[in-house]
Amino acid sequence: MTVTGRKQDGDEARLLGGLADERASVRLRAALAIGSAPRPDFVGALVERCAVEPEFSVRDMLTWALTRHPVSLTLPALLRELDSQRPQARSQALHTLSKIRDARAYPAITTALLTDADDEVARSAWRAAVVLVPEGGEAALVAVLVTQFGRGPLETRRSLSRALAGLGEVIVPALRATDGAADPDIRAHALATERLLRDPDSGFEGAVEEAKRVVALGGSGREG
Repeated sequence: MTVTGRKQDGDEARLLGGLADERASVRLRAALAIGSAPRPDFVGALVERCAVEPEFSVRDMLTWALTRHPVSLTLPALLRELDSQRPQARSQALHTLSKIRDARAYPAITTALLTDADDEVARSAWRAAVVLVPEGGEAALVAVLVTQFGRGPLETRRSLSRALAGLGEVIVPALRATDGAADPDIRAHALATERLLRDPDSGFEGAVEEAKRVVALGGSGREG
């Protein structure tokens, strides 16, 4: 082995060791260095670290580092993670797929992921699906997403509404079909989503509260 080869192997070992360091700052620097000088051997370690990394800033850097590698290597590794028993592995893989933006990943974003019991997984699936959905597939996606109205805390509901609003006017018929829903939370969430679609700069929390008042009074809150 040449001196250069030994140095490269030593650098790779050092960086891979850095990903597992107990200090977040070291893990962050290792991910940055790996993304700055991508090598095929790094992909597996990056994907595995995404599944367990506790720090948001480091996870974000890991995702960036993965986007720096060839899609031919990252896409298969990320798709395998979607079947993981670890929620964070599924969530981070979906998040990274949304950044890579390769439409071949869309069929892997199943109804099971879009309705995953873990809120973070579901939220990541919603965002990724909206980014990757092929032309003509929006209506089928909306039909699944609207089944999640009324789910979870405010932040989860905001994520769903933003994802739906990102699809545009195609969502309106599905939103209005919820007018007869028995659950007032579902009706209010749908109405707040439509308001977000009409006014993207409006505050979601305020839209939800106003929608709840409208629903409580038996109105639609819509013009025309």
